Amino acid sequence: MMKLKLSLVFSCLICLVGALSGCGGSSGNTQTPAFTLSSSPSSVTVPQGGHGTSTITITPQNGFSGSVTLSASGLPNGVTATFNPNPATATSTLTLAASATAATGTVTVTITGVSGTLTSSTTLSLNVIAPGQISHVVIIFQENRTPDNLFQGLCLPPYGSASACGTGQNQYNIQNYGYVGTTQVPLTPVSLVTNYDQDHGYGAFLSDCDWNGTECAMDGWNANQCSPPGNCPSNPQLEYVEPSVAGVYSLQPYLTMAQTYAFGDNMFQTNQGPSFPAHQYILSGTSAVCTPGGSCPESKSGPTSSTYYIEDNPAADLRADGTPGVGCLAPPQSAVKLIDTSQQFPNKLYVELDGQECLEHPTLTDLLDRAGLTWKYYTTTDGSIWTAPDAISHMCVPYSQDGQYDDTVCSGSDWPPPGSYDTDTNTNVVIEGTKGFILTDIQNGNLANVTWVIPDGGNSDHAEINTGGGPDWVANIVNAIGQSAFWSNTAIIVTWDDWGGWYDHVAPPIRNNPDSYPNSYEYGFRVPIIVISPYAKPNYVSHQQNDFGSILLFIEEQFGLGQIDPAVGYADSYASGDLSDFFDFSQFNNFTQIQADHDAQFFINSKAKPTPPDND
Repeated sequence: MMKLKLSLVFSCLICLVGALSGCGGSSGNTQTPAFTLSSSPSSVTVPQGGHGTSTITITPQNGFSGSVTLSASGLPNGVTATFNPNPATATSTLTLAASATAATGTVTVTITGVSGTLTSSTTLSLNVIAPGQISHVVIIFQENRTPDNLFQGLCLPPYGSASACGTGQNQYNIQNYGYVGTTQVPLTPVSLVTNYDQDHGYGAFLSDCDWNGTECAMDGWNANQCSPPGNCPSNPQLEYVEPSVAGVYSLQPYLTMAQTYAFGDNMFQTNQGPSFPAHQYILSGTSAVCTPGGSCPESKSGPTSSTYYIEDNPAADLRADGTPGVGCLAPPQSAVKLIDTSQQFPNKLYVELDGQECLEHPTLTDLLDRAGLTWKYYTTTDGSIWTAPDAISHMCVPYSQDGQYDDTVCSGSDWPPPGSYDTDTNTNVVIEGTKGFILTDIQNGNLANVTWVIPDGGNSDHAEINTGGGPDWVANIVNAIGQSAFWSNTAIIVTWDDWGGWYDHVAPPIRNNPDSYPNSYEYGFRVPIIVISPYAKPNYVSHQQNDFGSILLFIEEQFGLGQIDPAVGYADSYASGDLSDFFDFSQFNNFTQIQADHDAQFFINSKAKPTPPDND
């Protein structure tokens, strides 16, 4: 009997302990279903008169499966919030719309979700700004590519898709075949890094164009324009850049920029020749030797006039120290061809300047100076065909100590003193070598209102001399701006200076009509353009016709500058587009970082010797 009693007591004790821990099927761990909220992005900037969005995510807990009704509080005057869908079960898009008179500034907005008796909340930061505040424009001027050559990756899995390319409204106009005469030839893949180059002078333009009396037939591409011949494959011009070569380069940064921001497939270089005149156009909208009524240089064939333009790269331009010198820094033996743009296209009437290549005409920097705005021109070396200010007399102010002009330097106030090129970043023209001053300046909170950024040869996309660093170099400049306070009011324009001799299928709109600003040296072939900005239309393909003059016109319109010389009419005066199609100033996009294989420190700490451009 005693054993029975002890057994019952022991059993009761076990049940008592079990009851406390869920014995008998009653679990003490049962928790009430609940949910949490989160926002992505957690910071939204909205211009007055515009809108921004954030995704609100509902995360269920403990078996929650209900719907949640969302609301927002803490909104500034003039801002409304809508959720779609509302109620929601998983995610909802929050749209914050600001009226034209909404209060500006940064506030914390609380997002509250209610489901029956359950409540949860999260916050996000809302910054309302004045509309369309572009205070900084950065032009990154890369080298020698066409859309058909460099951006086939947009059409190729896994980088893009075949359906993304074509002639539809939302497609990239990129073609994977070309013509040699009447023979159709498929474009074949090639590395960005090659041991050969294509001729891309004015004569090569005429050959590739193959003028039929009305337009360019675009079938004159041939192997005779490739050098050195022993390195050139069959049909070298009819190649496209392989999107990636392991351990050498990847085009993914360019492709990501194009797919994330706004890409233009109807952008033309303004001139019909190579880098020297192209860089003059992106600075001034012209490569004219002088202005009407101004002092014009004498050519080997006699007087010139304001209709004579630099049309090619110079020859015999090495200075006594072995470095190239062009424009105002050209040595006495140098020579460069001019074209009289008043003549009908195709124009094969050249004259030649001999050792006096200093041009004199107004530039965009003159407008910026008069308006009290800041500008910088980052470049690798002086005397380069890519360093446009060294060819403008009033910018360079050439000085020769011995009077023989074989030791000429630019002594103007825009330039650092000789001997301090690789240390002085306080002047308008910054000779940065390969030190990445543009990156450190941005990191230090210094960015001019208008900035030109010119690559070193290794980080350019120029055939034969690049080392594959171009996509990463551009990505790091974009990332530096995107991750800084400058992002909210900056437009970054990435474009290429000329076609480089590579194939493209779109015929350029030659300005051969005497009734509308005739200029037989304009336009050239297509070049790519990408516009990156919080106001750039996301994942957008623009078919608006633009050229280098359009970039200058965009800057003039943003800052209210007027035109460089409307009486003469440079490229900004007659540009058919102004990049407006790339932008939507009623929306604001947070920055999306561009992934790159190398970070900014890789370029800042580079010990590489500056590589000058070639001279073809």
